[in-house]
Amino acid sequence: MFKLFVFLTLATVALSEDLPTPHDFINAIHDLEAGNFVEYTESDKGNFVVGGSTASVGQFPYQASLRSAGNAHFCGGILANNRWVVSAAHCTVGRSLANTRVILGAHSRTTGGTNFASGRIVNHPNYNANTIANDVSVVQTTANIGQTNTIRPIALGSAHVGGGVTAVLSGWGLTSSPGSLAANLQFLSKQTLTNANCQNRVGGNGNLIFAHKICAGGQVGRGACSGDSGGPLAVGNTAIGIVSWGIPCARGFADVYDRVSSHRNWIIGHF
Repeated sequence: MFKLFVFLTLATVALSEDLPTPHDFINAIHDLEAGNFVEYTESDKGNFVVGGSTASVGQFPYQASLRSAGNAHFCGGILANNRWVVSAAHCTVGRSLANTRVILGAHSRTTGGTNFASGRIVNHPNYNANTIANDVSVVQTTANIGQTNTIRPIALGSAHVGGGVTAVLSGWGLTSSPGSLAANLQFLSKQTLTNANCQNRVGGNGNLIFAHKICAGGQVGRGACSGDSGGPLAVGNTAIGIVSWGIPCARGFADVYDRVSSHRNWIIGHF
């Protein structure tokens, strides 16, 4: 679902071909907004998030879509209360309020849902575009967000989550790299990893696995890709991770998220 591009030289493992970098995963959001991707077709069915399944309507009522003023989806988000959505700083740094819309209650990436204007965007003060540290932001809508069958906030996890926990990733990200964005919301169950384990499963980028990160997955053909950034990793009705970066896409490396528990106090301090 994700593909990050940031301008930084990272250490990579010596393979038969050069690996994409975590920054490739990030920078792809600019291509998504510009429409520089292969559009979804009927033949793509069954090949989402990468290797995920299509969600039912209202299955993930906390899922947000961040879109441009022209309705182009570029990142996901997490509905935290009646005015605030949590996302990734790499999604929102440098964006204007006028060109950042919040869509809630949507199943389709292009139609439906309720469209909210952004009244405030706050990026984590310690976000570092080079190391992708503290990759979290919050977006406030200009109007209150009413709860419905398809719009409902999720709890922000306060407990540290270790390895071996089954969690669910959701989003409209690319279904392959390169590939197409999902037409309808996708989801995928993944196992969390310990940080020590994760450091050995990110293509030589273990130095970017900080204590405030959490990893999941690592299976070929199943994982996040560009367009999933900023979206939720959840256990039940508790968000535990915010999609940050990966090695595009679903190549058998772990996907990396910012820990909600590590940033919870900073997040709720803006509510």
